[in-house]
Amino acid sequence: MTSEISQLSLSELPMDDWMAHLPSALWDTPLCYMAIPGSHNAITYCLDKNDRSPVDLTQPDMLQKLDKYMKPIIRPFVYKWAITQESSIREQLDSGVRYCDLRIAHRPNDSSDDLYFYHGVYTTITVEMVLKEIREWLDVHPQEVVILSFSHFLGLSQELHTLLVSTIKSVFDSKLCPKMECVTLRKLWSQGHQVIVSYEHNIANCHRELWFQIPYWWANKCKAEALIEEFEHRKQYGRPGGFFVTGINLTEDLKYICSHPTESLKDMVMSTYPTLLSWVKQQKPGSNTGSLNIIAGDFVTESRFIPTVIALNENLLKRTIIPEP
Repeated sequence: MTSEISQLSLSELPMDDWMAHLPSALWDTPLCYMAIPGSHNAITYCLDKNDRSPVDLTQPDMLQKLDKYMKPIIRPFVYKWAITQESSIREQLDSGVRYCDLRIAHRPNDSSDDLYFYHGVYTTITVEMVLKEIREWLDVHPQEVVILSFSHFLGLSQELHTLLVSTIKSVFDSKLCPKMECVTLRKLWSQGHQVIVSYEHNIANCHRELWFQIPYWWANKCKAEALIEEFEHRKQYGRPGGFFVTGINLTEDLKYICSHPTESLKDMVMSTYPTLLSWVKQQKPGSNTGSLNIIAGDFVTESRFIPTVIALNENLLKRTIIPEP
């Protein structure tokens, strides 16, 4: 009934199972045309605070030198601005996150094959541990689908890439969705697939289970208004054809950090969330120019970000309704 659908608020769905509870009118909508909440730098809640852990090698030479000789002073600043999520991967999934931005690294001078996540410094838990946690969560939520984006590889040899792909296949097995043109919930459910893996490396050409890199719109701004202006400009030129991410994650620069010495990334993000969420509420998913798909942010469980993104799919429902005479 039209009246029933019009009263539906997708933001009130149970967040741990929101895909399973979507109206059947959305089951045949391609996932790349739906609004999906995502987590930017998803695994930074467990950064290694042991002083023996090095700063990651993507950091400026100056920071690496300062960290080496002034670690007690420098490290607290690194942690304050490197942590983008405080909730564990399980808590993020329970809260409704269905896209995870995963930055993968092999620690320098590590003789083992263990891989970690990184942002500023490396994590304490391995990639394999997190993937197994995701698998266990999916076993209990058989109708939920997650998109895992493996990117920003640091220090991985071809052999380590091969090992990582083998681990991904071993952990998720038949849950992995092979590359295909049109992915819908109904199709995934019928085939038992729950995981879409995008992989930012040419090894993806050799594996049908690895999707190519998902474009990530990154504004590189430290102010919400500038970020919004950048995305409004990009929207005029149309959206990519398949999955793509709009990252509402703000980026601090050295000038901002030095002028806000007592603040952290979380302070910056939480103070701008009202402005950012106001903009998110105005967005629409779909195939049209200006439509968005995956929207990723920082500290995603700390605000109404996730239900706000999910509620955007109500715009798709309105298109399927035939008004009653």
